[in-house]
Amino acid sequence: MSTDRVFESVWDVLESSPAEAARMEMRSDLMIAIQHAVAGWGLTQAAAAKRLAVSQPRLNDLLRGRVGKFSLDALVGLAARAGLSPRIEISRPVA
Repeated sequence: MSTDRVFESVWDVLESSPAEAARMEMRSDLMIAIQHAVAGWGLTQAAAAKRLAVSQPRLNDLLRGRVGKFSLDALVGLAARAGLSPRIEISRPVA
C-alpha cells in the first residue's frame, strides 16, 4: 500500500496551513505575471524599476523570485503599475 500524498500546489507542502498556502500561491502567481510583464518591456532593470516606482534592488528581488520579500498587497500594487489587472477567483473545493 502506497503512502504517497498528492498535493495541488507546492505551497500546500511548504506552508503550515491552507490559508498560508493560498496566500503564497497568490503571491507567486502575481510575481510571475509581473516578471512576464517586465520582460516584455525590453527595458533595463533601472528603467523598469523607475516605471514600477521601486528601487532597482527591489526589482531585482522580484525578478529573482524572492516571494517572501513581498506582501500580497505590495504585489497587487506592482501588478497595477505594470499595467495588469489582478483578479481573485473564489471557488469551492471539489469533494
